[in-house]
Parts: sequence; structure tokens; C-alpha cells
Amino acid sequence: MTIDWAGFTPWASLAGGAIIGLAAAMFVLFNGRIAGISGILGGLLQRPKGDSAWRVAFLLGLVASPLVYVFFAPLPAVQVDAGVGTLIVAGLLVGIGTRYGSGCTSGHGVCGLSRLSPRSLVATAAFMGAGFVTVFIVRHLIG
Repeated sequence: MTIDWAGFTPWASLAGGAIIGLAAAMFVLFNGRIAGISGILGGLLQRPKGDSAWRVAFLLGLVASPLVYVFFAPLPAVQVDAGVGTLIVAGLLVGIGTRYGSGCTSGHGVCGLSRLSPRSLVATAAFMGAGFVTVFIVRHLIG
């Protein structure tokens, strides 16, 4: 295994993680809600009464933030080493996994673990383990 030292950005990564943690903490403190993206989107699709404005604002913020970022720095290059079919299957599997796991990586991994939720610990271990196994199979067994 080699490390891409040009792409190794520990300070930017630390700052990004701290900002995500701070945003999740502020969201739960000020709104009493967990910043889990699948739950926010799922709640919007279920159309609860009087509960959609903050969900729409949150999701619009996720979409708008790269547009704001581009005013300060160029967007990083994106390289996807998978075909369209693989991306569709992966997206469907992630969607199914978030339903079975009662949440996504942001809900369980960021918010749940910070609240010491046993359910989130199990869910995070499961999706991280599945990711490790998938990468191993794709890179080393399938080639």
C-alpha cells in the first residue's frame, strides 16, 4: 500500500471533520433533530404536515454549498472509476442499506456515535465492514 502524499491533506481533513461535527451539534441543539441525510430526505418524501420547510432548506444548502465554495477556490477534480451501471447498482444498495439500517452514514456515523448510541455503533461497524470487504473483493479477488 502506498500513500498519495500529494493528496494527503490531514489539516484540511481535520478542519472538515470539525466543521461537520460542529454543524451536526448545532443542528441537534437548535432544532432537536439529527442531521441524517436519509432521514431528512425520507421525511420530505413522506410529506409530514408543517415539517417540510427546514428539510427543503437543509437539502438546498447541501446542493448550494459547492456553488458558494467555487467563489473562494476551484472545485477539486472528480474522477469516478466506475461505469454508469455500477453507480446505479451502488446507489440502490446504499438506499436499501439506509432503510434496513434505519439511517445513513451521517445519521449513525456522525450523530449517533457522538451520542454513544449502541445501535449507531453496530450500524457504523456494519457499513464500514461491508465497505472494507467490498473494496477487498473488487480490488484483489475480481481485479
